[in-house]
Amino acid sequence: MPSDLLAPQEGLPEPPPDGPGLFGDSPAAPPPAAAEAPAAPYRVLARKYRPQALDDLIGQEALVRVLRNAFARGRVHHAFLLTGVRGVGKTTTARIIARALNCVGPDGQGGPTADPCGVCPECRAIMADRHPDVVEMDAASNRGIDDVRELREALRFRPAQGRQKVFILDEVHMLTEQAFNALLKSLEEPPPSITFILATTELRKVPVTIRSRCQTFALRRVPEETLARHFARIAGLEGAQAEPEALAMLARAADGSVRDGLSLLDQAIALAGADARVSAESVRDMLGLADRSLVLDLVEASLRGDLAAAMARLGEAHECGAEPVTVLQDMLEQIHTLSRFAAIPTLKDDPALPEAERTRGAELAARLSVPALTRAWQMVLKGIEEVNAAPDRLAAAEMVLIRLAHVAEMPTPGDILKRLAEGGAVPAGGGAPASGPGPANGAPVLRAVVNGAPVAEAAPAPAPAPLAAPTEWRSIVALAHGVSPLLHAHLLHDVHPVRVAPPLLEIRVRPQAPRDLGAKLSALLEERTGRRWTVALSNEPGGPTLAEQSATAEAGRREMARNHPLVLAILDLFPGATLEAVRDADTDAYGLKPAAPSEEEADALPDFAPPDAEPVGLDDIAEED
Repeated sequence: MPSDLLAPQEGLPEPPPDGPGLFGDSPAAPPPAAAEAPAAPYRVLARKYRPQALDDLIGQEALVRVLRNAFARGRVHHAFLLTGVRGVGKTTTARIIARALNCVGPDGQGGPTADPCGVCPECRAIMADRHPDVVEMDAASNRGIDDVRELREALRFRPAQGRQKVFILDEVHMLTEQAFNALLKSLEEPPPSITFILATTELRKVPVTIRSRCQTFALRRVPEETLARHFARIAGLEGAQAEPEALAMLARAADGSVRDGLSLLDQAIALAGADARVSAESVRDMLGLADRSLVLDLVEASLRGDLAAAMARLGEAHECGAEPVTVLQDMLEQIHTLSRFAAIPTLKDDPALPEAERTRGAELAARLSVPALTRAWQMVLKGIEEVNAAPDRLAAAEMVLIRLAHVAEMPTPGDILKRLAEGGAVPAGGGAPASGPGPANGAPVLRAVVNGAPVAEAAPAPAPAPLAAPTEWRSIVALAHGVSPLLHAHLLHDVHPVRVAPPLLEIRVRPQAPRDLGAKLSALLEERTGRRWTVALSNEPGGPTLAEQSATAEAGRREMARNHPLVLAILDLFPGATLEAVRDADTDAYGLKPAAPSEEEADALPDFAPPDAEPVGLDDIAEED
C-alpha cells in the first residue's frame, strides 16, 4: 500500500475515531478550545528597570555631567574605561554610550547626542542586543591573544549599519598579558569609526599602559538613602507596599550595588505573598538579620557587663534565624555608630540616621568613653574571625560576649595609669588599691611595655658610670654598623675588648669568629678614621662583649621596672600579664647609657661658678670694665 495513503490528505479534515482511543478518549469529545496566547516571560527587576538614558543613572552625577558636556562640545573620547563594584551600572552605561553614538533621531537625520531617542532603528537594535556594530565581549571567557587578534581583524571593516562601531569589553582585567599587549596599538590609534568601552571591577589589575590610553570613569557606590528611594519607587510601580525600615535594610544589604539591591527587592516582593506588603520582619528573616533594637540591646548589655541579658538577647536573635556571625557584624556596626556619637556628639542631629540610633544610641554613647568603645570594637572584630573558624558558631559568639562583659568591669589601661599616678585607689574591677609616685620631674624615664602596650613610666635609679674602655669599644663597633653587617655582628657577639689605646687595640676573639677578623677591623678603622691602627690578638679575658653589656643593661631595666609600684599594680589588676620590654629614651642603639667623659675631656669643659656663688648683675660687670 502506498505510504501516502496513510497520511491525512492536505486540506481535508481527519475523520473522527470509530471508538474510544488508546487512552480512553471519548469519540464525542468536544473540539479543543482556542489556545490561549502564551504569557510573556517574567523579567527580573534588574533587567526590567535597567536605565535607558543618562538621567536614569542614579548616584553617578559626575559621570553624567562629563558625558553630557563631551557630547555637547563634540569631544567624545575614542576609548572609555569604566570601573566600579559590581552592579553600579558599568555595562548599562556602556550601552547608553553606544546608543548615544549611533542614534539618528526619530526623523533619521540626528547626530550623536547625550539623549538618544530610543525609537530609531539604531536605538531599538542596540536595546534589543541585535545591532551588528555594537559588539559585547566577556573578557573573562575571551581572554587570549587569539580573541584580541579577531577583534583587531574586525577593526578593518567599516560599520555595517550604524554610524559608529562600538566594542564593549566587560571584565577587561581578565585579559592575559599578551592580549593586553596586542590591544595597545589598536586602543591608542583606532580608526575614526571605532569606539572602545572597557569595564572592570579590578582597576589595579589593568596595566597602566591601557589606562593611559582611555578616559577613566570611577562609578561610585550608590548611597543607602538613594537606593532606598529608588527601591521605594520600583516597589510602587510593581504594586507592592514596602515599609521604610524594610527598604533601609535592603539598601544596607545591597552595599552600594543597584543590581544586588533589586535582586533582593525582587525576592522580598515574592516573599510578601498575595498582599504584596514587604515588611521589615519578612526582610529581616529573609536576610538572616537581627532586629536593630535587639542589637542595640545586645551592645548595651555587653558594655555594661550584664552577661545574662546579653546571652538572652543573643539567644532570641538565634531563634529568629539570625546567624551568629551576622549578629556580631551588626554589633560591630553599632559600636562604630556609638564611637562616632562619642567622638562627634552633633551627629545625633543627623536626619539620615534612624530615630532609634539618634536618640537611644546617642544617650548610650554619652555614658561610654572612646577608649572603651575602641576596645570593644577590637574584641568584636577579633571575635568575628573566631566565629567564622569555630565548629560551633553560636558557642564562639557566646564566648565573645563573655569576654566583652568581663572587660566591661575593668577600666582601660589609660584610666588605671592616670588614677595610680595621681595617688588614687585602683578602680573597681579587680586588684588591690595602690599608689605610687609618678615620674620625677626632669629625670630620664623608663617606659615599661606590658603585653605589647606601654603602661608605665618610671624614673630609673642612678646607674654607675660606665668604664672608659667599654665606651670606646662601643664607638669602634658602631663604625662597622651599616658598612659591613657581617663584621659588625662578629664585633658585637664574638669579641672581648682587652685594651683600647688608639691607635693600639687589643682584643680577645672567640673561636667562632673568622680568622681574618683582626685584619678586616684594622682596615675598617684606617678607612673610617684616616689613621693606621694596630689590632693585636690577646689571650687576656678582657671585658664582656657588647652584646653581653646590652643584655646586662636590659636585665637591670626590667628588674627596676618590675619592682615599680605602677607596674606592680597593673600586673595585679591583669592576671597573666607579662612585662615584655622596657625602653629607655636615654640609651643608644645598643641599649647602653652614654659613656662618662674621660679625665682629659672633663678638664676641657668650661668652669662654672659654684652653687653658693653670689649672683653678678650687669652693674657689677660695668664697674669691673
